[in-house]
Amino acid sequence: MAENEALGFVETRGLVAAIEAADAMVKAARVRIKTVGNADAALISVICEGDLAACAAAVDAGKAAAARVGDLVASNLIPRPDDDTATLVGERIDGIMPRKRGAEDKPKGKAGK
Repeated sequence: MAENEALGFVETRGLVAAIEAADAMVKAARVRIKTVGNADAALISVICEGDLAACAAAVDAGKAAAARVGDLVASNLIPRPDDDTATLVGERIDGIMPRKRGAEDKPKGKAGK
């Protein structure tokens, strides 16, 4: 993550609200969805990264969208996160979105087919 980047968080209750928040976040500002974490049975956190102003606009849009279709639980914005914080978010938080598998990772079919 570049030094001038920030992290934005929107936590919702329910998948539909999280998807709506993520969609609104990327449409409102030039941010990337870094991960989507499932903290509990229904708590889902959408985490974006980008410059500070973009993340602030994205979090505001995500909060409004989540509240409109479901339950907004919490939100946060971290400007210039420490490297350890960025590592925690990037590597330790379990995402609910499976990583795209490459051709070498695809399961092998039955032989001869």
